[in-house]
Amino acid sequence: MARGDLTDAQWAVLEPLLPKGKRPGRPPAWARRQLIDGIRFRVRTGIPWRDLPVEYGPWSRAYDLFRRWQQDGTWHRIFTALQARADAKQLITWDINVDSTVRRAHQHAAGARKKGSCRRSHLAASASNRTTMVSGARAAA
Repeated sequence: MARGDLTDAQWAVLEPLLPKGKRPGRPPAWARRQLIDGIRFRVRTGIPWRDLPVEYGPWSRAYDLFRRWQQDGTWHRIFTALQARADAKQLITWDINVDSTVRRAHQHAAGARKKGSCRRSHLAASASNRTTMVSGARAAA
């Protein structure tokens, strides 16, 4: 048993919450406890699935179990059940903190033009509205 693996007491609490196997037949080659310890190791350390140590079983089997349970909501049900159990024993303190801080977005977050990327206005670009020079004014007079 590695340092972060489930203890026997923790496994005794977790095991009844796990879904039961639906297919009869040959028992699985890898115990669920091993695979769950592998999933927990991967989540705790952040390693890629392919780098999962071999004592936790094949990485593809652990990944498959993780994804199936994630998609069908098993992990959420386990979490909710463990949370309810801890709350019943008053191991969770439910403090509510309301923060009224106002955060304002930067002007660029709202789609404002950024420096250097503005287009010239039509007034400044048209030749008839340009300011005439002194020499140009004498020629026109």
